[in-house]
Amino acid sequence: MKKIKPLPYILGLVSALAVLGFSLYAFCPAINIHNPGLWVLTIVTVSVFIVVVRLAKGEKDFGWAVYKEKIGSKGRTRTRRKFNFAIKYYIAPIILLVIFIFYGLMSSTLMSATKHSGILKVTESDFSKDIAESVGTESIALMDTASARMLGDREIGALSDVVSQFNVSYDYTQIDYNGKPVKVSALEYAGFFKWMNNRQNGIKGYVTVDPVSMSASFVECDGMKFVPSACFSEDALRHIRMEYPTLMLDNLHFEIDETGKPYYVASVIEKTIVLFGGETVSGCVVLDPISGEIVKYDVKDIPRWIDVVFHGDLICRQYNWHGMFRNGYWNSIFAKKDCKQVTTYYTSDEDTNDETPVSDYGYVAKDGDIWIYTGVTSVNGDSSNIGFLLANERTGESRYYTIAGADEKSAMTAAEGEVQEKGYQASFPSLINIEGHPTYIMVLKDSGGLVKLYATVNVEQYNIVTTATTQAECIKKYKDAMGIEAEDVKAEVKETTITIASVKYIDIDGNTYIYLIDSGNNIFKAKASTNENMLLLNAGDKVKITYTDNIIKTCERVA
Repeated sequence: MKKIKPLPYILGLVSALAVLGFSLYAFCPAINIHNPGLWVLTIVTVSVFIVVVRLAKGEKDFGWAVYKEKIGSKGRTRTRRKFNFAIKYYIAPIILLVIFIFYGLMSSTLMSATKHSGILKVTESDFSKDIAESVGTESIALMDTASARMLGDREIGALSDVVSQFNVSYDYTQIDYNGKPVKVSALEYAGFFKWMNNRQNGIKGYVTVDPVSMSASFVECDGMKFVPSACFSEDALRHIRMEYPTLMLDNLHFEIDETGKPYYVASVIEKTIVLFGGETVSGCVVLDPISGEIVKYDVKDIPRWIDVVFHGDLICRQYNWHGMFRNGYWNSIFAKKDCKQVTTYYTSDEDTNDETPVSDYGYVAKDGDIWIYTGVTSVNGDSSNIGFLLANERTGESRYYTIAGADEKSAMTAAEGEVQEKGYQASFPSLINIEGHPTYIMVLKDSGGLVKLYATVNVEQYNIVTTATTQAECIKKYKDAMGIEAEDVKAEVKETTITIASVKYIDIDGNTYIYLIDSGNNIFKAKASTNENMLLLNAGDKVKITYTDNIIKTCERVA
């Protein structure tokens, strides 16, 4: 019986445990069967064990072998080379790899399309009822992350004792803070040695950015020690992982509660289809970066001050499953019947220069929560929306509104075209309700990222564009363009039925107005661009109208 030498197996076990231990500590993967990363790590660890054992034994598992081959009957030979691979020793990792690939395929949308389509529950709703009319400007969040970063960096740059040791994190979070939209970002250590120098006191503050006043503030707090930019056991994710080793976590980000106390929040991910498919959120964990305390919440128990649990990228991905796969996977490839998706644009990958589709979305502050909104379009690639999706980032509640109109990129182009001689760039817009009219509102920035103008664009008629230097002025000009009276002088809305005696069209300041004169010589008017159905009216028609003073609000032909 051949004697087994233990040394190769000891070396293999030590090497495998070293790889496993380093990977678990460095990358903090969830020890969960639904985590694909754990499967990859297991396959790599088993393979390392086998390779080290074989090398320690001096056995060559693969390579070119040279051997002599006999030719003919006279004893002549020739040298041949053959590639050898000792596959029998790698049965275990190969079996694991096959199982991993099999369950990955079964978890994919190809095999489970209709199950993926049912993950996001979407209800159809009424836009004018759900989105309150925007009578003020304090709840409109227009600032994009790039502008927030610029303002935050400028604020910290003025604090010499802070800027030398810390940076402002690039990861700004849109939250609702005491009823107002605010972007927040924590400071982070500017490298390993800065962490070593400051770890005893921790990070002393964070930055808030007001998207309405376009201003940033530095807020001091007690030292935050458990943060993503810290090292070793003070790294925020590693600290959470030590207490919850099996939770699959995503979207670790910074938030503050209603008193201004800082926290880090991470979504708890659950895979609901086979092993790896159907990603959704089952709750969140909240880390106090000052004390290190961690609290886990189920979705139904999440405190109101937490704003981002179902993050926008996940919601957009889930809606695309909902819109594309309701009639099966192959329908989404060939017939594409009733297929729709959130609006996307293409961006260039810096490494490959390939065009990559990216979902984009804006934010709406509503009822103390942050909702993302994005347009929904058919898959035929045109530049129009067939509706809008509004989704609560705290609860995951999603609502769909059937509103046909321009998509966000077309509206941005329309706003830029209004001041094309200045070369301003539009930010991604917010969606607001002005007298029942869905309206895009956005900022226009110069090449340095400074906000120069505000712009509004009507969703259903994106040729109606106004710009101004303030939000309030921009909305007032928009109401004027839409024929909407100012709130403080709005008169009573009346209703009557008239018989048209004559119809007149008059241009005023570049806008066409329709004038209806009834049989009693009363005159009513409406803007043609917002009342196109009135263009078909003729003398003798009987119509029911609602009006304020002599301005027509609605007009309906009476049979």
